[in-house]
Amino acid sequence: MARLVAVVGGGSSGLACIKCCLDEGLQPVCFESSDDLGGLWRFKENPEADRASIYHSVIINTSKEMMCFSDFPIPAHFPNYMHNSLIMDYFRMYADHFQLTKHIRFNTKVLQVKQRSDFSQSGQWDIETENKEGKKEKHIFDAVMICIGHHCQPNLPLHDFPGIDTFKGQFFHSRDYKTPEQWRDKKVVVIGIGNSGGDIAVELSKVTKQLCLSTRRGAWILNRVSDGGFPRDVFNTRVLKFQRQTLPFGFICNAAERRLNHRFDHSLYNLKPKHRLFSQHPTVNDELPNRILSGTVQVKPNVRRFQGSSVEFDDGSVVEDVDLVVFATGYRFSFPFLASQVLSVSDNKASLYKYVFPHELQRHTLAIIGLVQPLGAIMPISEMQARWATRVFKGCIKLPSEATMMKDIQSKTEAMTKRYVSSQRHTIQVDYISYMDEIAEQVGVRPSVLRLLLTDPRMGLNVLLGPCTPYQYRLQGPGKWAGAHQAILTQWERVTQPMQTRPCPAAEPHRSFLWPLMVSAAVVGVAFYINRNKLPTFLQDPTELLERIKVFMPSLPQPCFL
Repeated sequence: MARLVAVVGGGSSGLACIKCCLDEGLQPVCFESSDDLGGLWRFKENPEADRASIYHSVIINTSKEMMCFSDFPIPAHFPNYMHNSLIMDYFRMYADHFQLTKHIRFNTKVLQVKQRSDFSQSGQWDIETENKEGKKEKHIFDAVMICIGHHCQPNLPLHDFPGIDTFKGQFFHSRDYKTPEQWRDKKVVVIGIGNSGGDIAVELSKVTKQLCLSTRRGAWILNRVSDGGFPRDVFNTRVLKFQRQTLPFGFICNAAERRLNHRFDHSLYNLKPKHRLFSQHPTVNDELPNRILSGTVQVKPNVRRFQGSSVEFDDGSVVEDVDLVVFATGYRFSFPFLASQVLSVSDNKASLYKYVFPHELQRHTLAIIGLVQPLGAIMPISEMQARWATRVFKGCIKLPSEATMMKDIQSKTEAMTKRYVSSQRHTIQVDYISYMDEIAEQVGVRPSVLRLLLTDPRMGLNVLLGPCTPYQYRLQGPGKWAGAHQAILTQWERVTQPMQTRPCPAAEPHRSFLWPLMVSAAVVGVAFYINRNKLPTFLQDPTELLERIKVFMPSLPQPCFL
């Protein structure tokens, strides 16, 4: 009989979990508290308690080739950066294609998830749910996957803003903002310069009389459009990852900051922070510099106090007759239906092995999916976590000892503390490629670049030099997808197709052999370096060098040296 798995939440992470359960022969039951799938990306005019909420104009800041599920490419005609309505269309296509919706129980809230009395032997969970009619039910599950994200509980630190109780205008958290029209010709202050704060400030500035964007630290501003007009994140390659891992942190930051300041001087625009570019989650906003340049957005320091309808900033400047304050001050995450002894959360910190498994449980039948803040797309990461978790549930993968897991957790915490500005926001940060590779290694699906370069050079070059798209993790191992090879070779076509809406004279193609030559030289160089002590032997008998290179080809028989 198939093991029964509860999936809490029907957003992008929940859909991936249902699919992965089915792939592994597990039986998923998804509990979704609302009447539809989509989670964060489903726009609703009126925000609902304990649920993520977005504004009408939200466009995702990761491009379609980098954010899609690994065995289901987003249609080629969809734009690279999609409006939330198109993201919902994609989720529905995914759910329909893999027949996921029939496994979702809508309008069903999870009230409690607790270990059964025989948990140490069975690993099972008691789950209590309630439907919209108020009827409660109890269930027994073999495993649980929690997919509620980290944008449900708004962080509204009013105690940090003296005089807010005297403020005569309106104020609310950014999750409650929907459209700009009602604020036409009004004075508005937006507090916070994360992605939501930047977007809302830009949108409101098109209709308001005056808009001030208040920031404590400043921010480095990235734009979606990168070199040649391509999406910025398609240049997130394995070569770039290697550079960031090998070159000094300060050197990498200097180079990247120079590029950003070449677009516009962050000091001139009063945006330059004290921290380095890669020490804070970046803000992606194409329009903000234009709005500052046109005077419709004024960048201000932190708010010192409120007094009646006026707002005073740390530099002593005062804005009178303010009508609205939007607190774009982030979110807190919690799991109210879980007992604290199962998983405790304090200051946006939870002790999880590789951000997925509570390390103290006797049986590893609980997984938290999607509780990361990646420098990249969340959907492929949630899917990879789900692939790992379902194989752990199935018994195909065994987790290490608790001591080993704790060591990994502490190591990640120390690395994050060393790199990032101290903030509630920087407790679950991960770098996209590094983290994807780390979890893929657990599953057995991390692509072997060297093996690909030697056996399929064209594919190897795409994996090494091209965008690190999710399809790379379907080339081999459990869950291998026959369409992955073709998806990788055609990914640039899907990037360019939605922009080809008018015939233009084609430029003469210029073919360069520089990159293939450089990569080939690098592969041979690595082989020579590793076996440098035996170079005279190899020069006399080159066939032995070829045999040695096969060591890097895991799928081929290994040579036996006596």
